[in-house]
Amino acid sequence: MSNQSSRYPIPAQRFRSEIEVERSRFITTVQEVTSPEAAQAFVAELKAEFPDANHNCWAYLVGPPGSSDRIGLSDDGEPHGVAGKPMLTTLQHSGLGDTAVVVTRYFGGIKLGKGGMVRAYTAAVQTALEKLPRTQRIDWAYLTISFDYNLLTPLQRRFTDFEAEELVSNYADKVSLELRLPQEKLPAFEKMFTDLTAGQGELVLK
Repeated sequence: MSNQSSRYPIPAQRFRSEIEVERSRFITTVQEVTSPEAAQAFVAELKAEFPDANHNCWAYLVGPPGSSDRIGLSDDGEPHGVAGKPMLTTLQHSGLGDTAVVVTRYFGGIKLGKGGMVRAYTAAVQTALEKLPRTQRIDWAYLTISFDYNLLTPLQRRFTDFEAEELVSNYADKVSLELRLPQEKLPAFEKMFTDLTAGQGELVLK
């Protein structure tokens, strides 16, 4: 059975921001990813977009916010621990799930030192995440319900209570609607539907 962790914030779209630290450019690109493979594909795409950059450091987290079972990171040639780890730490404390981030660095000629690099990569990710448009990841349940015409209005009035969306409507001898609603709302919806149709309606999960 699904629990509340089936719903959490994710990036709404690919987003990019840039900061400058001691003449070095740090370009941060953030995107939703739903698997380690998708994260690696995203990293490869960014490396192809910025082939002349000094470094394309990256980190990703697949799963709910703060999770640590499907993660990855790379310093991409920077000194060990100064880029990927602070980037991942920032991600894990951001409240976001299913997120990958690449920080592209163009070296500006001034060495930052290890502490300076940790601060720069952390700031690059924080700056992007502060402005990042967010949406929610929701586990959707898809179902078809069939019922008598006289129940259409009373039922539709209840849909918003369950965040149910009508996808397809068929009007034949009975009304048949294809719906989607958050998985966590399904048990309560099934009970409401059974009660309202006095057990005469049909509900089929896809």
